[in-house]
Amino acid sequence: MLDLISHPAAHVVAMKAGGIVTGGELQRAIDAIEAAKRAHPVISLVVEVDDLRLMTLTALLKDIGYGLTQLGDLDRYHRAAVVTDQAWIEQIARLEERLFKAVEIRTFRGDEHAGAMAWAAELPRNSHEDPEEDGYHGA
Repeated sequence: MLDLISHPAAHVVAMKAGGIVTGGELQRAIDAIEAAKRAHPVISLVVEVDDLRLMTLTALLKDIGYGLTQLGDLDRYHRAAVVTDQAWIEQIARLEERLFKAVEIRTFRGDEHAGAMAWAAELPRNSHEDPEEDGYHGA
């Protein structure tokens, strides 16, 4: 199961994964990410993983294929918060953080969900869609 969950910041795509993830579920997440990228110059992700067992072959191939298409677009991603109590997911997130330096990736325990959501909502300095949020108030 992979479901999109709501997040108050429009540039954040949040989802919850657990059990078995199918290709259709993964495609809905990809579509949400692409829609956010069309609407915002920089996006962030929150992925809450609870008892993830496996991905179907279709989902796995789709995940790998989409991931490869994003390698040249990593500057569009600011942060990825991974919320999990599964040690193996934490290890994968740490490896990805080392591999993909352009994206800040941080793991949070399951009881730190609110902190993960807040951290992902923060935009890099000087990238707010409203310049006044960066302290600019005109000449």
